[in-house]
Amino acid sequence: MSHDFDKIKAFELSDGRYFTEVESETGRPVTVIGAEVASSLFENQDPIGKNITIMGRKLTVIGTFKREGTSLLETSNDDVVVLPLNYGRNLVNIKSDNVGPFIKAKVKDNVSNEQAMDDLKSAMRSIRRLRPIEDDNFALNESNLLTKNVAIMFDTISMFGGIIGIFSVIVGGFGIANIMFVSVRERTSQIGIQKALGAKNYFILLQFLIESIVLCIIGGIIGLIIIYILALVATKAMDFDMTLTLENIVWGIGISATIGIVSGFIPAWSASKLDPVEAIRSNG
Repeated sequence: MSHDFDKIKAFELSDGRYFTEVESETGRPVTVIGAEVASSLFENQDPIGKNITIMGRKLTVIGTFKREGTSLLETSNDDVVVLPLNYGRNLVNIKSDNVGPFIKAKVKDNVSNEQAMDDLKSAMRSIRRLRPIEDDNFALNESNLLTKNVAIMFDTISMFGGIIGIFSVIVGGFGIANIMFVSVRERTSQIGIQKALGAKNYFILLQFLIESIVLCIIGGIIGLIIIYILALVATKAMDFDMTLTLENIVWGIGISATIGIVSGFIPAWSASKLDPVEAIRSNG
C-alpha cells in the first residue's frame, strides 16, 4: 500500500503504529497485520516487534489492525497483511494483472461523484496513453456501488415482505373476527345474564374487545419468538448478524393490538347490543 492508505480507508489499530513516511518512501521491511492474522500466527502473544516471512522475505510487525468482523459491504482488515508499496515492488510486479493492482481515491467534500469519475477517467486514459477512439482498458468502480445494489435488494425484499404481510394481516384479521363471533354465539346466555344483572353495553363491548386484543398480542408474541429463533439460525448459518430490535418488537405488538381492535370490534359491538331476555333464552 502507498503511504496515504490511512487517508483513504478508515481503520483503527489495536496495537503498535502505522508506517512512517520514511519507511514508506525507503521501502523498509515492516508490516501492519490484521487481527485474524495476528491471532493465527501469534496466539496469546504480542506480535509487535516479531517477524513474519512473506515470499522468503522477513518483515517486522509494527502494528495490528483492530478487529472489524465480517462485512457484506466492504473488505475487512482482519485477514490482511499491509506493507509499504516500495517494499512490495521487490516481491511482485505491482503492474501485473495477476496481483490485482488497484488505485483507491477519496473524493473531496465539495466534489460530486460524477465529476470525480470524469476526472479519474481522463487521468487514467492519459496515464494509459489511450487515443480518443480507443476504448478504456481499465475499470472505475464506486465504493458505494455495492451499497446501492444491496439497498435495492433489501428494498425489493421489503416490498414483497410488505405485500405478504398485508395479506397475512387480512387473513389473520378474518380469523380473529370469526373466533370472536363464535365466542359471542357460545356465550350469548352468559351475556344475557350479565346484562340482566346490570352490566352496561360498554362493559360487554370492552370485555370482548379486550379478549380479541389479548388473543392477537399472544399471537404476535409467538410470532416474534419464532422470528427471533429464525434470526439466530440465519446468523449462525450465514455468518451475518441479524437482530430483532426493540423497535421491531414494539411495531409487532402494536400492529397485533390494532388487528385485535379492528377484528374484534364488530363481534364485540354485536354482543353489546344483544337483548338480555332473548340472550338468556338462547342455548348458545
